[in-house]
Amino acid sequence: MTTPTARVRAGLSSRTASLVALLIALLWTTPTFGLLLSSFRPEDQIKTSGWWTFFSAPTLTLENYQEVLFGTSSSSGQLASFLLNSIVITVPSVLFPLAFASFAAYALAWLPFRGRDWIYIGIFALQVVPLQMALVPLLSFFSEGVEVFGVQLTPAWNLEGTGRFVQVWFAHTCFALPLGIFLLHNFMSELPHELMEAARVDGATHGTIFRRIVLPLVAPALATFAIFQFLWVWNDLLVGLIFGGGTAESAPMTVRLAQMAGTKGNEWQRLTAGAFVSVIIPLVVFVSMQRYFVRGLLAGSVKG
Repeated sequence: MTTPTARVRAGLSSRTASLVALLIALLWTTPTFGLLLSSFRPEDQIKTSGWWTFFSAPTLTLENYQEVLFGTSSSSGQLASFLLNSIVITVPSVLFPLAFASFAAYALAWLPFRGRDWIYIGIFALQVVPLQMALVPLLSFFSEGVEVFGVQLTPAWNLEGTGRFVQVWFAHTCFALPLGIFLLHNFMSELPHELMEAARVDGATHGTIFRRIVLPLVAPALATFAIFQFLWVWNDLLVGLIFGGGTAESAPMTVRLAQMAGTKGNEWQRLTAGAFVSVIIPLVVFVSMQRYFVRGLLAGSVKG
């Protein structure tokens, strides 16, 4: 007698299910394919006909990408410098929370101290706080510092130009830590106690255990969090606009993409090329780390 689980598994692996999955994938990717095709079409054709008419009179050009990346007019994309800004913002905004969350997760999982569980609960609860609620206090912290009862505890940062990158790094790190600590703590706390005890018996310090035992074992979890954080920061508009100032010196690419349609919305043809310029680097990162990402998602789902 077959179990319900076996029947469901057989149904999901049938030819009908495979056909339905293929159809869903086709419908899901069709708009993206149309956007990609439009990015190589001339401006006059984009504005006068749909992308599906390309097959009747195929015409391709790289003018949209040239204009978006290296155009000099005020209405052009000029995305090359903003692309560099996004890289400068994203890389530290991934590495900082990844490092701090790893240290904190190890301490909360393997260092016995008073109040450890309450600290973990408090960090977990911070995930429910909307990001928007922290924007004004954090912006006040940067511009005015912290003053309590007339005593100035921290000065105002008063950063300008490229110095605003520090504000964006700080904001993204703060917003990422609750999820990062929660995710990595769950992985680290599941490591075998026998392994840790054997390392301590051999004289290993916490630093040695963390570096040589814990980090290699939780590498899939680190990669999973890094991918999520990379995609979040790369696609972010709100934090980069508020704390980066919205200027060409420190604004990410998403800020420029939001401006590229023009004041009257008549320059939207460049958004097709700009969209795929913004997708290239995240796609490379995801593909290169995909196997770690899958292992991170599946870790702990199978015992033995």
